[in-house]
Amino acid sequence: MKLLLRRDDVNPNKLDMSGQTPLSQAAYDGREGMVKILLGWDEVDPNGMDGGGRTPLWWAAYNGQERVVGILLGRDDVDPGMTDVDGHSPLWRAAYGGHSGVVKLLLECDDANPDEPDKDGKTPFLQAARNGHLGVVEILLGQDGVNPDKPDQFGRTPLWWAARNGHEGVVKVLLGRSDVNPDEPDGGGRTPLSEAASRGREGAVKLLLGGTTPTPTGQMRTAIHYSSGLRQEDTRG
Repeated sequence: MKLLLRRDDVNPNKLDMSGQTPLSQAAYDGREGMVKILLGWDEVDPNGMDGGGRTPLWWAAYNGQERVVGILLGRDDVDPGMTDVDGHSPLWRAAYGGHSGVVKLLLECDDANPDEPDKDGKTPFLQAARNGHLGVVEILLGQDGVNPDKPDQFGRTPLWWAARNGHEGVVKVLLGRSDVNPDEPDGGGRTPLSEAASRGREGAVKLLLGGTTPTPTGQMRTAIHYSSGLRQEDTRG
């Protein structure tokens, strides 16, 4: 690597066929030694983006490479707030993947916004709740400025997603907060309870019934209707 970097005819920032730079690939794979060597070369861009706007830090966060993330964040010229073409920041990707250690490191940076949504309106917190990453959910709840009830562009809140996917631990935590509305419907009128019932998420349904006051003509009727099998096929993704 060092011999190649000394050559005038070698571009250390050149993209490969998949669009990644050498530094991005080393960061993704967690190759700390290679990352340090590349960062020691003035010609290497520590924020060099691939074809999708993803930086080396983005890739390290995506793959949960905590030590590499620490190396990159130790530099003044690495921007933790840069997002890819979809609006996904390194913190967003770390939260999505449930990488608690990486999330903690990124939250120490002033430029890492824990409540910044992507192009679909999904925040790091929403993605952590959606995927059932309870540890990350609890970390983010301890941050100022994080809205645990912030919906995506379709009106689906973190609780809605957690209930839909049957993540009971996350549902329980969110129901214990006064700043979360357990009856908030999405853009199509589906509440966390009706969505959990339609998916057969028995544990989430029980938790939601204990935290809401459904009526026979309202939420309860909807939940029973969905869970009775009248709506087993859902093509909304």
